[in-house]
Amino acid sequence: MTSGPIEQNNLAAIGLMSSAMLIVPLMDIIAKYLSASLPPLEITFARFFAQLILAGLAALVLGHRSKLLGNRPVVNLLRGAILSLAVLFFFTAVKYMSVATAISIFFVEPMILTVLAVIFLKEKIGIRRIGAIIVGLTGALIILRPSLAETGLVSLLPLATATLFAIYLLMNRFYASADGLVPIQFSAGLAGSVILGFALVTTTALDVPEATFIMPESWQFGLIALMGVFSYLGHGLVVLAFQRGEAGLLAPLQYLEIVGATLFGYLVFADFPDGPTWIGIGLIVFGGLYIAQRERAQSTS
Repeated sequence: MTSGPIEQNNLAAIGLMSSAMLIVPLMDIIAKYLSASLPPLEITFARFFAQLILAGLAALVLGHRSKLLGNRPVVNLLRGAILSLAVLFFFTAVKYMSVATAISIFFVEPMILTVLAVIFLKEKIGIRRIGAIIVGLTGALIILRPSLAETGLVSLLPLATATLFAIYLLMNRFYASADGLVPIQFSAGLAGSVILGFALVTTTALDVPEATFIMPESWQFGLIALMGVFSYLGHGLVVLAFQRGEAGLLAPLQYLEIVGATLFGYLVFADFPDGPTWIGIGLIVFGGLYIAQRERAQSTS
């Protein structure tokens, strides 16, 4: 919870990451449920505003008021801005497709992360990892084919989410010791609230369809608060996990989110992936696991 050097503990990181992957789908399920009556932009703003409040309360309790933005405020705010856009894209996607399908497409993120590392960090990859990327992207195309026909270009939003989240995770690992959890969460809540709040005010003033503010009812406020709690806990656990464990070890655990999303999606919306979608999911998981295994092998060699 504090800044400074963080003890590396892979076993603890595995526990943190596994817990996060079972909590995060609950936030997505609530967002999809609310999207039937509220605009995705408003839901996303509410999610980050709730996170801002929770992080502020945590700072008061723990006595972190003097450094709410952390030791690297620009980095923390940028990280929050990236995450806010990623969540907006994803919440918009789940309005029109099942949570399990959207998350499955999103999980091309390890492949995107590998490509970005080659482009921006000049890392080298072999033919086997290139093959794994192709396999994973093939799986995404299998899932996207009917989704594009049914929902149009909105089905590409999980891909945009994956790209932004890959950048977010890379920043978490690179700046692992810069700040504690509270400044990171507060900065993300602040950046998301400002950016999304400004966008919501603008779209409401212009009366943009599907993006105009609607005053939530009391039960919707309750779900928004619950979504904020799940968001704060889930993404906080992800940050803590990547600060303490090896990225190559934790990456495969992200696929637990598909299990949670499928279970909760079936229980709440009676959504269940069809045969071709499971084939696509299998290819994406295989590609992601292989990339994670290769990265871990190289880091220990």
